Amino acid sequence: MKIQINLSSEPFRKERPYIVATVAMSAVLLLTLGYLTYAAVLGRDEASEARQDVEAAKQQLAGLQREQNRLEAILRQPENGEVIERSVFLNQLLFRKGISWTRIFADLEKVTPYNVRLVQVRPQVTPANEIYLEMVVAAASSEPVIEMLMKMEGSAQFGATHVANWLPPSQTEPLYRYRINVNYAQKL
Repeated sequence: MKIQINLSSEPFRKERPYIVATVAMSAVLLLTLGYLTYAAVLGRDEASEARQDVEAAKQQLAGLQREQNRLEAILRQPENGEVIERSVFLNQLLFRKGISWTRIFADLEKVTPYNVRLVQVRPQVTPANEIYLEMVVAAASSEPVIEMLMKMEGSAQFGATHVANWLPPSQTEPLYRYRINVNYAQKL
């Protein structure tokens, strides 16, 4: 007869898989900690470089503003006033000259019904360098003009339209006349 005696306070357990899993998880966590530390140091270095770039850009901007102020002081001198006025006038002429009549008429052709007559077109350049058109159109009835306005507002080339006024037919003019203002998306 054999008697089994267990002298330990707790019975034997198979803990090797738990220990291996704990060691593996510790290794993974240690590698993750190393990667995060590396990323933090790298991010700090990149942030430092970004701060230096921002500081350099601020210094460059300050230099450009000093140069602009110096040039504006030269331009504000009384003897240069005439040259500035002339250059502003010439720039306005160049902007007006930059409007493409061919493109205006091609875009108007897309939205104008066959029974609407284009009487007058007058492009204007706004201070924001945008173009709007003052137009006079004529038609035998108001429906084709309304159709034209709806097509203009639905077009990418034209913006909001505004009918400034309209005239009914008279003895000398048998057509309805509408004065229309519309934003136009042609780039200068």
